[in-house]
Amino acid sequence: MNTPTDTLFDFNKNSDLSLWNIVDDRVMGGISQSFFKITDEGHGKFYGYVTTERNGGFSSVDYDFETVKVSPTSKIKIKLKGDGKTFQFRVKAFAYDRHNYIKEFDTTGEWQTVEIELSEMEPSWRGNTLKIANFNKDQMTRITVLIANGKKQNFELLIDSIEIVKS
Repeated sequence: MNTPTDTLFDFNKNSDLSLWNIVDDRVMGGISQSFFKITDEGHGKFYGYVTTERNGGFSSVDYDFETVKVSPTSKIKIKLKGDGKTFQFRVKAFAYDRHNYIKEFDTTGEWQTVEIELSEMEPSWRGNTLKIANFNKDQMTRITVLIANGKKQNFELLIDSIEIVKS
């Protein structure tokens, strides 16, 4: 039995990254810097340097898209290769929401498939967990990959595809 999936983004050499946007701690005076590009092999590459200097400490890349229908029992499936660091995956249900729903994931240095249940994603705003329910919406409008491990470090994350697994 195949589980239905919707592809949010499938990276290849011709991928259009115009709806992907870098947001670093520079928006609040920090000096971290990250980049997002397509590799020669056709993967999305999120990489850079994070530092806590000048009250900074994060780098992220956002992907805004037309509203996608989901259910709280859906999962996000990401094929990726990280550098052994911990990243956060974030979801925004509505464009006007100030908060995100977040879940951390560890990378192994090898290609792996990370599955994140939407219902396990906790509400957060500016690094603080909010006292509202975990993700329980029927739509998404943005996803974000973020790194903020509280120390100076280079990072690199290759992404092959991001899908929604419907249940």
